[in-house]
Amino acid sequence: MAENEAGLVLETLSHESSTAVVTLAKAPSPAMFGSESSLSMFLNTLTPKFYVALTGTSSLISGLILIFEWWYFRKYGTSFIEQVSVSHLRPLLGGVDNSSPNNSNTSNGDADSSRQSVSECKVWRNPLNLFRGAEYNRYTWVTGREPLTYYDMNLSAQDHQTFFTCDSDHIRPADAIMQKAWRERNPQARISAAHEALELEDCATAYILLAEEEATTIVEAEKLFKQALKVGEGCYRRSQQLQHHGSQYEAQHRRDTNVLVYIKRRLAMCSRKLGRTREAVKMMRDLMKEFPLLSMFNIHENLLESLLELQNYADVQAVLAKYDDISLPKSATICYTAALLKARAVSDKFSPEAASRRGLSTAEMNAVEAIHRAVEFNPHVPKYLLEMKSLILPPEHILKRGDSEAIAYAFFHLQHWKRVEGALNLLHCTWEGTFRMIPYPLEKGHLFYPYPICTETADRELLPTVFHEVSVYPKKELPFFILFTAGLCSFTAMLALLTHQFPELMGVFAKAFLGTLFAPLNFIMEKVESILPSGLWHQLTRI
Repeated sequence: MAENEAGLVLETLSHESSTAVVTLAKAPSPAMFGSESSLSMFLNTLTPKFYVALTGTSSLISGLILIFEWWYFRKYGTSFIEQVSVSHLRPLLGGVDNSSPNNSNTSNGDADSSRQSVSECKVWRNPLNLFRGAEYNRYTWVTGREPLTYYDMNLSAQDHQTFFTCDSDHIRPADAIMQKAWRERNPQARISAAHEALELEDCATAYILLAEEEATTIVEAEKLFKQALKVGEGCYRRSQQLQHHGSQYEAQHRRDTNVLVYIKRRLAMCSRKLGRTREAVKMMRDLMKEFPLLSMFNIHENLLESLLELQNYADVQAVLAKYDDISLPKSATICYTAALLKARAVSDKFSPEAASRRGLSTAEMNAVEAIHRAVEFNPHVPKYLLEMKSLILPPEHILKRGDSEAIAYAFFHLQHWKRVEGALNLLHCTWEGTFRMIPYPLEKGHLFYPYPICTETADRELLPTVFHEVSVYPKKELPFFILFTAGLCSFTAMLALLTHQFPELMGVFAKAFLGTLFAPLNFIMEKVESILPSGLWHQLTRI
C-alpha cells in the first residue's frame, strides 16, 4: 500500500516537472511579457473621461491653429506654416529661392495712381473696334451668331448721339434726319434715314453711318469715308471761323471736330486693314499732331499696333515713353506692349532651367517685372495670348482690366507676340507668379489701384455669354494647411462629442483601434524574440 502511494507521488511530481519545463519553454521572455502587460494595463486604466479630455484638447489646439492660419492668410495672403517651411526648411534642404524684390521705383511710381479717384466700371470705346457692315455682319452671316450685345450697341448709339449731333441740328434738314437716325434701333431704318439725308444734301454723318453699317467690305467703307472727309473738312472750316460768335456756333464746331477726327481715324484704320500700314501710321501721327487734346479716341493705341506690325520697336518705345505715364490712365495695350519690348531683349535665349540654376539676370528681371505689372493690370490677357481660351470678335466697348479689354487686345496683338521669338514662352513661365505678389485681400492693390469687383458683371453685359465664357479674376485658393487644420478640428470635435455622449462604446472603439495600431509592433517583437536567444534579448531589455 505504501509502495503504491510512493509510486503515485513520484509519477505526479515527474508529470508536474515535465509540464513546468514545457511551459517554461513556451513562455515569452520577460521583456515581451512586460511590454504586453504594460500596454494592456495602460489601456485598461484609461477612463472615458480621459478620451473626452484628449479629443477635446486636440480639437481646441487644432481650432486655435486654424484661427491663426486664417488670420495670417487674410492679412498676408499666404499660409504661415508654408511660409516658415519655405523660408527655413527649404534652405536646409538645398533649395534656392529665385524670387526677387520688387523694383521700388516702379512700385512707388505706379502706387501713386491708386490715390487717384478712379471710376471702377467706366466703359470705354474700343479704339480698335471693327466695322459693323464689313466685319461684324459678315461674322453673323457665316456663323448665325450675333457678336454684339444689345447693351454694347446701345452704348454705341449713345456715343454717336454725343459725337455727331448738337442742339442746332434742326437748322439743317439733313442733320435733323441724322439726329433721328442715330436713335433708331433698327439697322435698316438707320440706313434708310442716311440715304434720305443724302438725297437732300451732302452730309458727313450720313456717309459715316453707311460706311459703318451698309458697306460689306473695307474697300467700300473707305470710299464712303473719303466722301465723308470732303464734306466734313468743309463743315469744320466754316464752323471754325464762327465758333466764337456764340454758344450755338461753339457747339457746332465741337460736333464738326468730333466728326472730322472720327473720319480720319477710321480712314487710317482702313489703310491698316488693307495692308497700307506706313500710310496708316502717317495718318495717325498727323491726326495726333492736329488734335493733341482729343485723347478720348485713344489714337495712340492704334498707332502702337501699326508700329508693331512694321516691327518699328524704337518708335513703339518712344510712344510708350509719352503715354505710359502715372497721370494718364493705363490700358492693356500700354502695359503689355511695354512687357513685350522688355521680353524681346531676353526671350530668345531665356530658359527656365538655366534661370533656376544661375538666377535671373538684370534684363530678365526687368522683363519678368514688366510681365507681372501687365498681368496685375489685366489678368485675363495671358490665357488668350497663350491660346488657353478661344478668342471671339472684340466688342465695340471695353472695360479696362476686364475680359472685354483682354479680348480686344489679344485679337489684334497676338500676332505681334508670336513674331517675337520666345516671348510667349517667357510669358508662360512667369505670368502666374503675379498672383503670389498681389496682397490679400485684393482691395489693397499692389502696383495699380484695386481690381474692381464689379468688372465681371459689366463684362457679362458687354460680351455674348451665349457662346463665350466670361473670364473672371483668378481667386487665391486656400492653403493646404488651412484646409487640413479645419478638417482636423472638425474631426476631433466630433470625436469629443461622441465620447462625451457614448463613453463606454467609444472606449471600446479606442481600445480596439490602439490594439490594431500596435498589432504590427507586437508581431515584429515576436519575430525578433523567436530569432534572438532569450538570454541575449533579456540582457538587451535590461540595458
